[in-house]
Amino acid sequence: MFKGLKNSLLSIAFPVECRVCQAEVIDSNDGVACSDCWEATTIFLGNEMLCSKCGAFFGPRAAPIEVRCHQCDEHHYESASSLGIYEKALAASILRLKNEPLIPNRLVEPLKQRASLISDIDLLVPIPLSKQRMIERGFNQAEIIAKSVANITGIPVDSHSLVRTTHTPMHRVGMDKRARELTVVNAFKVVRPNLIKGSRILLVDDVFTSGSTASNCAKVLKKAGAERVKVLTLARAVMK
Repeated sequence: MFKGLKNSLLSIAFPVECRVCQAEVIDSNDGVACSDCWEATTIFLGNEMLCSKCGAFFGPRAAPIEVRCHQCDEHHYESASSLGIYEKALAASILRLKNEPLIPNRLVEPLKQRASLISDIDLLVPIPLSKQRMIERGFNQAEIIAKSVANITGIPVDSHSLVRTTHTPMHRVGMDKRARELTVVNAFKVVRPNLIKGSRILLVDDVFTSGSTASNCAKVLKKAGAERVKVLTLARAVMK
């Protein structure tokens, strides 16, 4: 009752237009997308056909055997998982997250479910921004996600041991794989190896696209002594 009243009052006082379809957002828990657009967004439930390493989406029904895309064979992380596909409500929420440090409540339960499946992790490490972009934005959206995961799991966040050494162009979903790889080669380093050595790390970011950024981060973390590295993102881009 009180939730419905709150949403009604907020709708009157601060009407929010869905950033996907421009309808009115009735439930404040939905953030910047309406419930219809959330229902139309692919959130992974655990029965999809995904690459067993990088989480590439093949289809809505799981295969009877393990499947691999083989585009990620040389990537340096052990596995990567996401809450859903970068589309509709999830894409709109991530675009908002790049400007406002807010994750909609609608994603809390999927984040809990995904985090519960990731075991044997000692440290959450958000993929870092360059100093220039950190100044421009004022916060690192990957750190906001990592702190949400920390609240769920109790695993500590280390936002300082992994740094970005060069300011690289912002990755866009439409960029090809080679372009992405070139922008992140030698772009990261570990400045506190004693805190990384022997740790089982979960890299956290907003969107997984080609995997180049995650792979390069995992590479330098392992070089610094990390035992293994997994990846968690809010969304997985469907690469053409």
